[in-house]
Amino acid sequence: MLIVDDVPDNLAVLHDALDESGYTVLVATSGEAALTLAAKAPPDIVLLDAVMPGLSGFEVARRLKAQPATAAVPIIFMTGLTETEHVLEGFGAGGADYVTKPIRPREVLARIAAHLGNARSQRQARQALDAFGHATLVVRERDGRRIWQTALARDLLSRYFSELPDHQAPAELMAWVGRQAIRQRAGADAQTITLSRGAGRLTCSLHPLEDAAPSEGQWLIVLREASEAAMLAAWVQAFGLTTREAEVLYWVIQGKTNRDIGDILGASPATVKKHLERVFSKLEVETRTAAASLAMSRARG
Repeated sequence: MLIVDDVPDNLAVLHDALDESGYTVLVATSGEAALTLAAKAPPDIVLLDAVMPGLSGFEVARRLKAQPATAAVPIIFMTGLTETEHVLEGFGAGGADYVTKPIRPREVLARIAAHLGNARSQRQARQALDAFGHATLVVRERDGRRIWQTALARDLLSRYFSELPDHQAPAELMAWVGRQAIRQRAGADAQTITLSRGAGRLTCSLHPLEDAAPSEGQWLIVLREASEAAMLAAWVQAFGLTTREAEVLYWVIQGKTNRDIGDILGASPATVKKHLERVFSKLEVETRTAAASLAMSRARG
């Protein structure tokens, strides 16, 4: 647990109360020190003074939420500012709750216990998803930030989307999230999306987070990869195709034109046409439809 306050007396009161309750406590007297401590040892929860010299508590919260290692850590603001605008700013910065000064240790302990229980349950759920090889992530609709993700989801996103910041979801994916969020809020089922990269296909499905506040706009995305590598290898062996001819055949089955296939494979339409002529010859067919039908029947077999 991390307590951040620039007033030593406040730190002492909270430290003693939390220590007596069995919590392991780290303290920081500035926003900069808090960020350094959190980066070295991500805490289970942060008690954060809203108003401090230098980095304010609001800015510290935003920076913690921007880092994957601390994005899911609950933040409880400690503040003497009870005006609506300051409360809203705290929640907008990523705060889960707030307590007013002067601090009442028993109230703080009760709030910590509630948020800590939820945080641990969520962490255990993420660890279980990781252990069983599920590719899942949670994104925030308003800014496309990845709140958390399993290791497999991170790997898939890095392979399907080049030069992607570690904390940001792909723009293509967030555009789909926006469309499907509108459908779900209107009472319709969300539609999946399938993204193709070479011979690989990534299917994404969207699910609302029931425990998240509607204003947070957080969504769970489940990723499933269906690689066509085994299918291409089977066509190479069965029909004597080259790897490139098998790739052309795959995209013919997907209904792509020669120009489309050329764009996907980085070849000219004329080159694709020559590959396709050799495919027809080896499959002993004359049309794209016949080639697709024969290839799919062989794949099912």
